[in-house]
This record gives sequence, structure tokens and C-alpha cells, in this order.
Amino acid sequence: MSLVVDNVSKEYATRATPLSVLRGASLRLDRGDAIAVMGPSGSGKSTLLHILGTLDRPTGGTVALDGTDPFALPEAELSTFRNSKIGFVFQDHHLLPQCSVLENVLIPTLVNKTTGPAETEAYARQLLDRVGLGARLDHRPAELSGGERQRVAVARALVLKPTLLLADEPTGNLDRTSAHAVGELLLELHRQERTVLVVVTHSADLAKLFPRRFEMNDGALQPA
Repeated sequence: MSLVVDNVSKEYATRATPLSVLRGASLRLDRGDAIAVMGPSGSGKSTLLHILGTLDRPTGGTVALDGTDPFALPEAELSTFRNSKIGFVFQDHHLLPQCSVLENVLIPTLVNKTTGPAETEAYARQLLDRVGLGARLDHRPAELSGGERQRVAVARALVLKPTLLLADEPTGNLDRTSAHAVGELLLELHRQERTVLVVVTHSADLAKLFPRRFEMNDGALQPA
């Protein structure tokens, strides 16, 4: 299994009893697997995603990606691991407004020296062709539609060929037509690249595109 999540919990200290936001979540996913996680606001979806992305640490349980426990790594090694193994797509695209489309996609490669600049730029151009933006490489984000900006964000998330692709409400800021197109694109590229794809969403339309769906309720993760 590429991603193994075993009995993961997350608590926050309060003046009274600890606040439990994640209760014994477990997942086993291999390359090529894709799941959508749904649930009401405050149910623990984003907390789970942040732990999977190593942006937050669990209180209990374990996470392993490609056989490595990222939380056992020193901080510098953890940053390198996150950069090379995990791709992120957020609700807000987080593109740099002063950079071109191509430059935005190449940002994750600036701190990763495992491949040469010519090779990474060639792959970035290929990804932008595949998301339909091969003719917009020199455009700035302000010159793109919301759906086009999110396509750039998807290409950026994939540029280092991660094992794990995480998306947090990736269609939340888009109209229905653009949302469907981005959702289809995300799944298409996931299948081509054989990532492990985990998407958190409020959108039933987006979740229906996924072969497996989970519900998060009061910190508990269950198959839908």
C-alpha cells in the first residue's frame, strides 16, 4: 500500500477536556486509488487532509507514505519529503500574481534538485498542454478565468510527480460548469499519473465522480 493511515486521532488542548476533532481514522490506499471525503463543516475533513499532507501532526496513530513515517523525520527532511511526495490543490489556487502560468507551475521545482531544470520545464509544459493551457504559458493569473487558474494549480501539484495528491474543496470557488470540468480533469490526470488521490469536498456532484466515497462525521471516517 502506498498510503497507510492507522487509527489516527487529533486532539487540541482546552481549559476543560481536550477537544477531539479526529477519532481513529484509518485508510489503506494504493497508487491509482481515488477517494472523495464528504461531511459537514467542522467534522474533521480538513484536519485529516492536513495530517495526510504532513502540515499537521496527529495526536495518536500512524501515517506511512511509500513505507515512510513522515512524522519520524527531522524537520528539514520532512520538508523535502512533503515537497517530493505530496501535491496540493486548494480551494483558492494560491498562484503568484506576478508570475506567469509556466513560472507558477515550476515553483515547487525551485527547491527540488532531483531533476535538471530543462527536464522539469519540459514536463511542466507538457502538463500545461494536457490541462488545455499550452497556449497561455506567458499569461499572468489575472488574465485567466477561475477554472483556468485552478487548472494551473492542478498542473503545479503534479509537476514533481508526487505519490499522494490532496485536494481541499478544489471546485468550491467555481461555477457548476467549470467545477465539473476541473473535477474531470483532476481525475483524468490522477489516472494517467497513478497517484493516490484524496479530495475533500462539500460538492455531491464532485463526489459522484469518484469510485470510492467516505463520510466524515464528528471526527469519524466511514465509507459512504
